[in-house]
Amino acid sequence: MTTPLLLLQGVAKRFTLHHQNQLELPVFDAVDLRVSAGECVVLDGASGLGKSTLLKLIYANYRASAGRITVQAPAGPVDVTEVAPRELVRLRRDTIGYVSQFLRVIPRVPALDVVAEPLAEDAGDDPAGIEAARAEARRWLARLRIPERLWHLPPATFSGGEQQRINIARNMIKPKPLLLLDEPTASLDAANTATVIELIREATARGAAIVGIFHDAEVGAAVATRRVNVGDFRSTRP
Repeated sequence: MTTPLLLLQGVAKRFTLHHQNQLELPVFDAVDLRVSAGECVVLDGASGLGKSTLLKLIYANYRASAGRITVQAPAGPVDVTEVAPRELVRLRRDTIGYVSQFLRVIPRVPALDVVAEPLAEDAGDDPAGIEAARAEARRWLARLRIPERLWHLPPATFSGGEQQRINIARNMIKPKPLLLLDEPTASLDAANTATVIELIREATARGAAIVGIFHDAEVGAAVATRRVNVGDFRSTRP
């Protein structure tokens, strides 16, 4: 059996409500999940079951209450439940991409530079590398139908759908082994949804491991190589 790019073993999550007498709210008891290169695992289940929470655990936005979450990084396996802050920054830069439901960027930075930044960081002070990053950003902006007149404006001024396309471009422009998608097409029209489906299929074809949540069942069906019902991991404790 090949080594998975993502391995969850006995992962549990409980939230403590500090303003309600330390009441504990259990979400997961024991999540076991393997995701290998070339897979797109779609998380199914009703709203409120914890699908986004599971992605945030993998990305280390939330800390797991128990268990291990192992990601295969270029330098070797990393347990994100114990990762040091500096190593987490490196892991997110080189290994884990995360398209959330919200675009979070520095105000007043033009959309072109927002999208180019992941590649420009790798270029350092090399002018040719920076220009190559910007050229690739232009290609992504055009493919996702962002009008050229908007490229030099900050995304905070854009519509919700335009911001989401910037979010997708920024977080997918640099190929990474593991990609987390939290409803990437929720605010997109049919044409742009079709483009995102193409991008996801291209990522799995190059060997990325993808875990995604999709509000549109047809989109999930179009990209899934496997489906997992998060309700199967739901805690049964009071």
